[in-house]
Amino acid sequence: MKSDCIQTTICQERKKDPIEMFHSGQLVKVCAPMVRYSKLAFRTLVRKYSCDLCYTPMIVAADFVRSIKARDSEFTTNQGDCPLIVQFAANDARILSDAARIVCPYANGIDINCGCPQRWAMAEGYGACLINKPELVRDMVKQVRNEVENPRFSVSVKIRIHDDLPRTIDLCRKAEATGVSWITVHGRTVEERHQPVHYDAIKIIKENMSIPVIANGDIRSLKEAENVWQITRTDGVMVARGLLANPALFAGYEETPLKCIWDWVDIALELGTPYMCFHQHLMYMMEKITSRQEKRIFNALSSTSAVLDYLTEHYGI
Repeated sequence: MKSDCIQTTICQERKKDPIEMFHSGQLVKVCAPMVRYSKLAFRTLVRKYSCDLCYTPMIVAADFVRSIKARDSEFTTNQGDCPLIVQFAANDARILSDAARIVCPYANGIDINCGCPQRWAMAEGYGACLINKPELVRDMVKQVRNEVENPRFSVSVKIRIHDDLPRTIDLCRKAEATGVSWITVHGRTVEERHQPVHYDAIKIIKENMSIPVIANGDIRSLKEAENVWQITRTDGVMVARGLLANPALFAGYEETPLKCIWDWVDIALELGTPYMCFHQHLMYMMEKITSRQEKRIFNALSSTSAVLDYLTEHYGI
């Protein structure tokens, strides 16, 4: 596969090595893989506000390998988009290794999605069903390790926990023995959606690992991130919806500052972000700073020019 099919600029020297970050003793602040949302423009924004490491949205490896069109639409990066982890949904070791070789010049590593609980993903053999298939996870990790020549290229996994925690610990130990660089643990089972996160389970998993562990689940502020980090004794904290609502979360802001909204407008327009994505991000960012009536008006806007006019009139942007 020719990697020059991807519309990107290669970051020739990715100096910020995630593995080194995780061994620094400092909290590593991570932007989660979010379908439709954690694309280049949003990653660029959160990096301005103290995010240390970003993931792409989940990409189906088979489509990515098979289709140039899929590669061009699903994966875009640039020199400032670093360090970067590309997350893949995969259930075949050969296909995953092909996908990893394509993105290797453009990213610091790949992540195998073993945590998505959506029915379509599990029906295809992707996501959280893989926590019950440690041998397949092992084969995929080994295949990537054998095919990607760069020894600094990371291979990580993101998982959910089992009801029976020893099964999760066994899965993590097997992954570690296979050569996984780190593990991200979302502290809920496949069946749990809005129930409290089991941070105690993440702590126990970390105690049984020698490799770095990232804690994930229901973090809405920098203070919460620091508390979870201290409670679980993990090496980093990953945030998803909290960053959508407040991309400046990791910089310590309790709600999205106007400067962050201005930055989003500039970045999104510069990178040619599609209107639906541009508008949706603003709706998330402005959730806490707009009244119910203002939300109705803003959410009904249907063009970039209308959004810009609204922001200029109401917020002086």
